[in-house]
Amino acid sequence: MGKSQQTFSKTEKEKKKIKKRKEKEAKKQERKENSNKGGNFEDMIAYVDADGNLTDTPPDPSQKVEVEAESIEIGVPKKEDMPEEDPQRNGKVSFFDHSKGFGFIIDSENNEKYFVHVTGLIDEIDENDKVTFELERGMKGMNAVRVKQQ
Repeated sequence: MGKSQQTFSKTEKEKKKIKKRKEKEAKKQERKENSNKGGNFEDMIAYVDADGNLTDTPPDPSQKVEVEAESIEIGVPKKEDMPEEDPQRNGKVSFFDHSKGFGFIIDSENNEKYFVHVTGLIDEIDENDKVTFELERGMKGMNAVRVKQQ
């Protein structure tokens, strides 16, 4: 007679599979019973209060503010709508290396530091000189160009 093909480990694995299937089915049944699908509509509504927080209580109708639809702007304002700012800026040269041909200018309005290259100079500049300049976007940020001494 031949040996049975059913070994102990195979039967154990089969028992574990069946047990796992039963547990999964029980969890599925429990979720089905406890779900509130198709529940009360009032329980699902959320309101936004005056501070922008979500609440479950409706807002007070006496504090309602009427907003005109035309006053709502969606998107970024167009460039021509924005006020034109003066391209000429004033500043002070904080550092300039003549041998390497670059330096930095500190803007007098906002104390920002801008890179300046010798190719962007109109007049010769040295450290601590007061200058006027314009800004242009460079590869690593804003650069001072058309730099003149005051």
